[in-house]
Order: sequence, then C-alpha cells, then structure tokens
Amino acid sequence: MKMNSLFKNLQVKLMLIFFGFALAPPLAVGLFSINTAEQLILSMARNQIDHIAADKAALLERWISERKSDLDVIAGSSILGSLDSRQIGEFLELVRAKYMVYGEFSVVSRDGGIVYSSSGRTSPAEAEEWFKASLPGKPYMSDITFDPERKESMFRISMPLAGGADGPGGVLSATVGTSTILSAILKISLGQTGECYLVNRNGVFLAHKEPVRILTENIAQSESFKGIFNGPSRRITYIDYRGIEVIGASIKVGGTDWTLVVEQDRDEAFRGADELRRYVFLVIALSICGAFLSAWLLSRYVADPIRKLSGAADQLARGDFDKMDLATSRADEIGLLYSAFGAMTRQLRDRQNRLEEKVSLREAELKETDVKLKRSQEAAVRLQQLASLGQLAAGVAHEIRTPLTSLKMFLESIESEFDISPEYDEDFQVAMTQVMRMESTISRFLDFARPQDPKLAQVDVGKLIEDSLLMVKPRAKQQETAVHSRIGASLPIIMGDRKQLEEVLVNIMVNALEAVGFGGKLTIVAATETLGAEPGEHVRIDIRDTGPGIKRENIPNLFDPFFTTKTTGTGLGLSIVYSIVKRHGGEVMVEANGGEGATFSVLLPVESKRIAE
Repeated sequence: MKMNSLFKNLQVKLMLIFFGFALAPPLAVGLFSINTAEQLILSMARNQIDHIAADKAALLERWISERKSDLDVIAGSSILGSLDSRQIGEFLELVRAKYMVYGEFSVVSRDGGIVYSSSGRTSPAEAEEWFKASLPGKPYMSDITFDPERKESMFRISMPLAGGADGPGGVLSATVGTSTILSAILKISLGQTGECYLVNRNGVFLAHKEPVRILTENIAQSESFKGIFNGPSRRITYIDYRGIEVIGASIKVGGTDWTLVVEQDRDEAFRGADELRRYVFLVIALSICGAFLSAWLLSRYVADPIRKLSGAADQLARGDFDKMDLATSRADEIGLLYSAFGAMTRQLRDRQNRLEEKVSLREAELKETDVKLKRSQEAAVRLQQLASLGQLAAGVAHEIRTPLTSLKMFLESIESEFDISPEYDEDFQVAMTQVMRMESTISRFLDFARPQDPKLAQVDVGKLIEDSLLMVKPRAKQQETAVHSRIGASLPIIMGDRKQLEEVLVNIMVNALEAVGFGGKLTIVAATETLGAEPGEHVRIDIRDTGPGIKRENIPNLFDPFFTTKTTGTGLGLSIVYSIVKRHGGEVMVEANGGEGATFSVLLPVESKRIAE
C-alpha cells in the first residue's frame, strides 16, 4: 500500500519522469555512438583488409603469370627445339642471369633423357611428376618447397617444348625462387599487429613473417582455417592460429591452390571504440547524478501549483469557466500562468487550427521543392561530369593524339621499309596493338564528350547484326563461347546511322563476352514489337549471356558516365550506347536473370524519332 501511494504522489512522478527524460537521450546517444563506432571501425578494418588481400593476391598472381609466360616463350624458342645442349645451356644461363629468379633449368627429351641440366643432373626424368604432367602438352606448376642450396622457398614450373604432329619435342623445367616477391607481399602497413601469410589447400604455411613456421606448421584444424576458407559464410572476426581474436580476409591466388590471408588483431582495431566506451560511461554516470538532483528540486517546486492547476483544468474540461479558482500568491511565471490560463486555452485552440493548415501547406511545398532540388542536383552533376570530360577529351586529343599518330606512322614505316626479325616481330606487334588501343580509348572519350548527330540512312537490321557478329566472333571463338542468333524473317528497314548502331551492338556483345568468360553462351534475338499504345512498330534486339548476371542495385546506374564494376575500363561504353540509341529515338533496357546472366534489349523505331541532345 505504501509503495502504491508513493507512486501516486505528483512530486515522485515528476522526479521519475524528469529523471527518465533527462537520462534517456544521453544513454541512447551513448549506446548508439558505441555501436555505430564499432560497426564503422569493423567495416573500415574489413574493407582495408579486403583491399590489401586483393592487391597482394593480384601482385602474386601477376608475378606467377609472368614466370609462366617467360617459360612458355623460352620453351617455344627454336634453340630449345634444336635439343642442342651447348646452345641450350648458353641461352638458359643468359635467361637466368637476366631475371635472377630462376634456379635450376632442365631440358628433357621425349624419352625422358636429360638434354641439359644446370645442376648437372644425368639421371632420366621420366618418373618425375613435372615431366609426366607436361609431356602431354600441358604446363605444370608445383607447390612451394624449400631449396637448401639457395636457402629460400621455391616452386617448379614445367612447359612442353615445341614439337610436331606427334606431340611436344620434350619438356622444359625450372625452379623459381620466391624470396623477392614474398618479401613484397608479406610487408603490409596495418597497425602493429597486421600480418599477411600464404597457405596451401592443406593449411600448411607457404610464406610467413616468421620463417620458422614455413612448411613446418599446419593450421588446417584451427579456427583460422575454418573461419575464413568457408566461402560466403565466412566470419569477419575469428580466433586465429595463435589463439587471438582477429579481423581477417582471405583470397585465392589465381592459377594455384594457394590462399593469401591478411589479419589484424581485433583489440588493436577496436582501441578507439574502447576509449569511446569509457568516456560515454563516465558521461552517463555524471548525467545520472545531475538528473537526480535536478529532478528532486524541480518536482518539489512545481508539484503544489500543478495540483491546483490540474483542478482548474478539470473545471475547464467540464466547461465551468466561471467556477475556476486560479488565485495564487506567487508572482513568478507560475502565477502568470494561472492568470492567463483561460485566455491561453482559447488562443491555443485557434492557433492550433491555423498551424495545422500552415504545416500541411508547408509540407506540400517542401516536398515539391525537394523533388525540384534533387532533379537540379542530378542535372548539375551530369553537366559537371560532361564538362569535365569535354576538357579531358580536348586535353587528351591535343597532348596525346598527335604524338601517338606520329609514333604509329613511324612503326608502320619501319614495318614497310625494314625486315623485322622473328624474335622481335612479337614485340613489334604488341607495340602496334597498344598504340591502336590508346587510339581507341581517346576516340571513345571524344565520342562521348562531343557526340555526332546520326547520319540517317536505310539500315537492314539483319545485315547489321551479322556484321556486328563478324567483329566479335573471333574473341568468342578464342574463349570457346557459343554464339547463337535468331533473326526474325522480314524485319523492316529502319532509318539510322549504320556506324553508330554497329558500335551499339558491338559494345553490348563485347561486354557480354567479358561477363561470360571462358565457355558459356551468347544469344542474339531480333524481332518486331509494338510498345504499348504507341503507334508504329519497333525492332527489338535482345542480347543474352550466361554470365554471373548484374546486381539489381547496379542496374539504375549502368548507363551513368564513369560507372563500372570492372577493375579496368572507363565506364563510358554503356553511356555511349545509351546516348546513341536515344538520338535514334529508341530505348535500352536491362534485365537481370536472377544471377544466371543478363539481357540487354535495344528497341529502335521503324520510323526515326531522332531527338536533340
């Protein structure tokens, strides 16, 4: 009973209410700040670790690819094809002196006999794993082992030698030292506890900042191995092989069964959040003391006049305006409140009605203003991008195109006036390819910055698709991608710029081939279609691929300038596609097929509806 009567006391209620309202905001803000800080730190740490892991894995993958390319070129040379041990020895010693990463070189004939060995080996190699793997014509790469002579980790790469119709003429094998590349990979800037290491599929350390662990310690049974190598469900934080909670990320090194891991101790990453938590708890404790004292003083000072005012409010609710007793001896604000209570009630009622009308009107105006502001901001951003791109394109054309054209003409004159030796012909073709690639990139910038109006003429859509396929089929054949086309019979002739429309189709097809990668299928379907209530026919061209698809959240941004999900590229290809189709009065649509490829649809009117830029 005493407890119930206590909570019915106005002064106690005021104390509790004030106490609660005074503490709720700092408590909520403090807990929210701590949680937000932890989430932000975790996200930043994970992003940093992911970027480091990706960069290091890409560096290692590129280095391994370069080594394979080196040996592939060496294996295909005429010197090794001659199987002359003297010439081979001189040539391979020059290679080893130049690159300084290769250890032992061995050249083995088809029957397993040693043609040349830099280590002086004479025993047949027909039982060696690398020989049996490469003799059928495939490259081979071993796991990392320790070379006691060179006192460093190494692995072996073997390549088939050039041969005739009956297969390779033999096998080239080389050991590759890893000290230079692994020292660059293991060195990271990630606080005091950040580390990077390399393990194989069995969890054995292949590279570590502590050399004693390499090839001697296995983490296959630790939470490190289970926590980060389990695909999409892997955890952000886990207990590593040392028994310490860390934030980590792993990435597979392409072309190998190695995995690169980057980790940082969680305590170090969350040091700032821990300090924030201590400060927040101190502020909350001080707030509790201050709120309790303030609540007690305020409730005592306000409780008595509030009781009288509540009685007057009851009379006001009953409509007894004449019977309200608002007499008080106080001359402060409470006294003024008593005297003005009746008039204020009426004024508040009127003001409330007027305010509600004004608020409704202002909300409508604000919503309209917000929509206009967003549109203006989007237009300003796009104009700024286009203006910047125009300046960039002009600068590129002025500073690069003229010397680039001179370089191309010089290379073409060399090709026409001099006989290029076979050993330099490949380098020459690479140089010409790169010059043409730079010319193409400059042209794409200029086309987007200063688009040309379509030169309208009659275009046969079926012939347009066939010509576009002729340009992309060599690439499709190279990556073994099946290309199918279904062109509707009696497609109408459209009015358009054939060159620009061909650029549209080639752009989309090349993007589809890049998405599909090795294997897969590319399908082109063309037919007529009527769009809703719009009069007249359209020609619809669907380009479908069986790649990984497009994330739905990326679809609205696909045609924005500079937007790209590729690691390389300018992000202008689809923007140019969109611009060309719009200038022809058409539409471009994208459909994500649930992670199983994507479909780009180009709709072009039979009667041209070209619009101005």
